[in-house]
Amino acid sequence: MTSTTGVRPAAVSARGWGWRHAGRSRPAVSGLDLDIRPGERVLLLGPSGAGKSTLLHALAGVLGDNAAGAAGAGGDAEDSDETGSLLIDGAPPRTQHGRAGLVQQDPETQVVLSRLGDDVAFGAENLCVPAAQIWPRVREALDDVGLGRLPLDHPTSALSGGQKQRLALAGILAMRPGLLLLDEPTANLDPAGVLEVRDAVGRCLDKTGATLVVVEHRVAVWKDLVDRIVVLQPGTATESAVLIDGPPEQVLAEARDMLIRAGVWVPGYVPQTRPRTAPDAAAGPLLLAADGLAVSRERPRRAGLRERFRRIPPRPVQSGIQARVRAGEALTITGQNGSGKSTLALTLAGLLPPAAGTVSAAAELGSLLGDGAGTDPYRWKAQQLIARIGTVFQEPEHQFVTGRVLDELMFGPRHLGYGEERVDELLERLRLTELVEANPYTLSGGEKRRLSVATVLAAHPQVLVLDEPTFGQDANTWAELASFLSELLDAGTAVVSVTHDAEFSAVLGGTELRLGTGNAAAGTAEAPELGLPEAASP
Repeated sequence: MTSTTGVRPAAVSARGWGWRHAGRSRPAVSGLDLDIRPGERVLLLGPSGAGKSTLLHALAGVLGDNAAGAAGAGGDAEDSDETGSLLIDGAPPRTQHGRAGLVQQDPETQVVLSRLGDDVAFGAENLCVPAAQIWPRVREALDDVGLGRLPLDHPTSALSGGQKQRLALAGILAMRPGLLLLDEPTANLDPAGVLEVRDAVGRCLDKTGATLVVVEHRVAVWKDLVDRIVVLQPGTATESAVLIDGPPEQVLAEARDMLIRAGVWVPGYVPQTRPRTAPDAAAGPLLLAADGLAVSRERPRRAGLRERFRRIPPRPVQSGIQARVRAGEALTITGQNGSGKSTLALTLAGLLPPAAGTVSAAAELGSLLGDGAGTDPYRWKAQQLIARIGTVFQEPEHQFVTGRVLDELMFGPRHLGYGEERVDELLERLRLTELVEANPYTLSGGEKRRLSVATVLAAHPQVLVLDEPTFGQDANTWAELASFLSELLDAGTAVVSVTHDAEFSAVLGGTELRLGTGNAAAGTAEAPELGLPEAASP
């Protein structure tokens, strides 16, 4: 049945389907049997590494395009292996051009062009939609996702994270797919952005009747929008890849304990974590100080003619920031998408220069190794920096430099001349032991995040800067990561984290620096201690 918008909902069928990534000994998905009827709305759950993203990429017809060769990692896509059958409307996904549209986790990586209208039109143009139909589709799609009030030439760089994710959705809708695939589309968004995207998806489904498959760790956001929950588990020769399948209320009521054991974030559940041993103890020595700090990703520019050049300073996204980072204390940076949280974190970490003001390393940190590093982290050499401040980027792939998990972990210690003795412990603690031979680019989103944390910890930094450290984690791996960081804090490591995760912030305690949307911080790092929110529910 075709909707009034011309969208024909797609049917999905899997029979014994499995996929092994290139360079991996074990399949990411094995023995999957699944049927999704046209127009169904399915929430796909499961522990980190169960193959949820692999299935979505297969349905989108892009699996294997760079299975192991990302960023020059040196893999061979032909080494991957597929078993069984996976079909959309009775045909392989790779032959069904335009039938499926995929929205991924990171808003930044999905923006293609610099102007709003051009970006939405890009997919439809590549499907050879007649030119006379494209711009009406573009305007309709922008209206559907709540961006219709913006002009078509509005710069995509000026959009917030939530707006960019809705822009990605609009680009998919303009293609009129019968199958809408969402891979943790709200993982990196603030609470307001989460609701923006979810509500936009709901409006579009009501209008088009398209089939929906959404992957998400946290159930509460999507359970009222879907009519079916499918929980995946790592499949084997004797066990099905589908652990549970049924209506949301029935699954959540009858299988709550099973879902919790599988690491699913069921509503009202917060996993137990290791408590801080002395959360009220006096903070340790000062390590970093920010005074009158302004932050920006722009570089200074010059304008003028000949000898009359003048320097144009970068426009700060935040200014007037005061912050203190102390040994054994957590500093949590919060605020809406687009408020400059990641920019501030990178500036504190010595990876971006201050636009104004200063970031200074205290003697306790600057003289740590006796190598004359000085007090300005931005001027430190690479070895001086990573031995003192370790940074986990928001996009894990941006810090991978090898083609093997074990080599990735050994890279820092080998260059520093110490730290190799800690690698085995990190592999065990962060559930990476079975992946030592895998290519980092073939890991699941949650596995990539844990690897990126492990590679930084291997260098024994005294300050750890984490940008959205819990995205992509199921409840079990979330608890293990939060508990591990709690141990590090008690051992004297300072932890600076950018996060929208209130439960994670509560585990670490410490102080909160909340950034407003204007050109000033809404608070300083002298804010009260963080406590567990009263109705905390994932």
